[in-house]
Amino acid sequence: MEKITPVDIQHKSFKKALQGYDRADVDKFLDEIIETLEDEAQQRAALEAEIADHKERISHFKAMEESLQNTLVLAQRTADEVKASAHKEADLIREQSRLAGEREIAGYNERISEVRLEQQRAVEAAEKARSELRSLLMTHLALLERSDASKGNGEPPSPTTVDSNAIEESPPKTETTRITVY
Repeated sequence: MEKITPVDIQHKSFKKALQGYDRADVDKFLDEIIETLEDEAQQRAALEAEIADHKERISHFKAMEESLQNTLVLAQRTADEVKASAHKEADLIREQSRLAGEREIAGYNERISEVRLEQQRAVEAAEKARSELRSLLMTHLALLERSDASKGNGEPPSPTTVDSNAIEESPPKTETTRITVY
């Protein structure tokens, strides 16, 4: 349904009935207005929540920035001994971050390997199912051929071999075959 604009409301005309405007037409139009306004209110509420979230994040980052600036001022006022200690600590944090990043990447790589293994299992299961279905179809075809052969000469059917490649490559038949099993 397209959105109603103030211009639409301003130029809306209703059909006249015996006792004024057609109530159903007016009610329908009011329902459309209500639905449009409700949609707009929901969108506005969602946007306001998003804005509040962004403001909270900005405030958090500003607090972090202020804290870092205070730390810088303090670091500048300290002696060379404290600076050296701070550099060592920064190196340690950097190393820990690097190691944490490597661990995270290793975890992602492990998950990728698991997903690939799952995919391989699914492919193998599909191939197995296809092979089993092919075998079942070949067995049924052999039974059908034996049944047709035994009807024709009154003798018991002889074993029939079926070429699995012929089943895969033969085009589908469009005629209907009635099967009677004895």
